[in-house]
Amino acid sequence: MYAIIETGGKQYKVEEGSVIFVEKLNAEDNATVDFKVVAFATEGEFLAGNPYVDGAVVTGKVLKNGKGKKITVSTYKPKKGEKRKMGHRQPYTQVEITTVSK
Repeated sequence: MYAIIETGGKQYKVEEGSVIFVEKLNAEDNATVDFKVVAFATEGEFLAGNPYVDGAVVTGKVLKNGKGKKITVSTYKPKKGEKRKMGHRQPYTQVEITTVSK
């Protein structure tokens, strides 16, 4: 049994016990969060929502909030002597899926 959930403008395929990294959620550590279910599948049955599946529930437990690895971005304009170096660390939330049910 699996479900496809939507959070942070992205979709993720999840099962019970799976650990996923999603865009930063406004939740503390060890908090529970519910996700919108786009599609739900069991043995021999597949339900697609319009836009979401009614009655399907996916609950997760927040393991931690953090930042990803640093990426370095450099920009320059040729023949102008203009250079700039920037770094970015994308915030994320690590979630463990506890229940997937319909």
